[in-house]
Amino acid sequence: MKTKKPKKWVKKRHFFARHIIRAVFGLYIKFKYKAKIKKFKIEKGKQYLVIYNHQTGYDQFLVMLAFNRHVYHVASEDLFSNGFLSRMLEFTAAPIPIKKQTNDIRAVMTCLKVVKEGGNIALSPEGNRTFSGKTCYFKPSIVKMIKALKLPVAVLRIEDGYGVMPRWADDVRDGGMSVYVKKVIEPEEYLHLSDDDLHALVSKELYVDESAPNKEFKHKNLAHYLERAIYYCPECGFANFESKGDLFECKKCKKTVKYLPNKQFVGVDFDFKYKNVADWYDAQSAFLNSVNLDDYTQNPVFEDTARISEVILFKNKRIIDKQVKVKLYGDKIVVKGKTLDITFDFEKTGVVTVLGRNKVNIYYGDKCYQLKGDKRMNGLKYVHFFHRYKNTHGGENNEFLGL
Repeated sequence: MKTKKPKKWVKKRHFFARHIIRAVFGLYIKFKYKAKIKKFKIEKGKQYLVIYNHQTGYDQFLVMLAFNRHVYHVASEDLFSNGFLSRMLEFTAAPIPIKKQTNDIRAVMTCLKVVKEGGNIALSPEGNRTFSGKTCYFKPSIVKMIKALKLPVAVLRIEDGYGVMPRWADDVRDGGMSVYVKKVIEPEEYLHLSDDDLHALVSKELYVDESAPNKEFKHKNLAHYLERAIYYCPECGFANFESKGDLFECKKCKKTVKYLPNKQFVGVDFDFKYKNVADWYDAQSAFLNSVNLDDYTQNPVFEDTARISEVILFKNKRIIDKQVKVKLYGDKIVVKGKTLDITFDFEKTGVVTVLGRNKVNIYYGDKCYQLKGDKRMNGLKYVHFFHRYKNTHGGENNEFLGL
């Protein structure tokens, strides 16, 4: 009997599809985002691992426009769970699937396969777009992948993408951004380094802090949907907020701040203590890390209304209930609807992640559930509470809240 040849990942159609996608999206992105992209030429016979800081929802296209050859992106499972659209994406571009916030061995093996077949790979070590403007923490395990692939590492910097379109916003602001390869780290430069030293090097080269008032980004709705990122009021503690235009109000104490075109805050009729989203975000994390979540197990801290679906990983999503009440406690998430009544006990929950602007995936047992609320729902708090619980009840002295 003939042995069946394993299917190749790298295929000619991906290179043709790349040219079509570049033609369709290239001008749109440059016009819409006012992106200045410095081209990097990959010479024939050369391969790279491209790593980039994650700022916009179009980063994968920015990477595509920055290089002259096809690059295979490592992408989270949500991209592969949208039925026909996902199948089309797999056919034309063949991104490499990875389970978000996990050490996915299958993804590493696929990357090795792509490299063996002559392909280039791109990934964001953060695995998440920044909510604050600062490059997010990323797991040390990324250095093991870098060493395993043994490719030159092209460090692609995306700057001012947070000003143009923060993760918490829907609107694209006028101001412009830039994309360029800052540095290439050759294998002979990093293979002899310890994992800690390589992690420090990559962190240094990738890190971007967009909180400074370096330039102006103009739009009539500058603060719109900032409540997707902020759930802590310095006056009230845990709180709900509402944005309108360039104003952002705490619904408890009614204090209002104004978000300026230079990404800074100013209090309306009072002196506000935080300069920008990054300062407020850091204070929010510090506040959550200071509380004892055991004090919040009897009554819900937050309540939302959302749609809940079961995610059939790498296939599609099945809507379970279009409208459920979601209650967040210090030790669990409770979801109740017409056809569903389920408690996601943090002790038994595998992972809680936030996708896009405010979708929440909950890995519970052998299933993955997704919560999708209205546009003002803050999905970030579910991730933070889950990680705070795990850190305190897992015996770890760790303040990392998952992003």
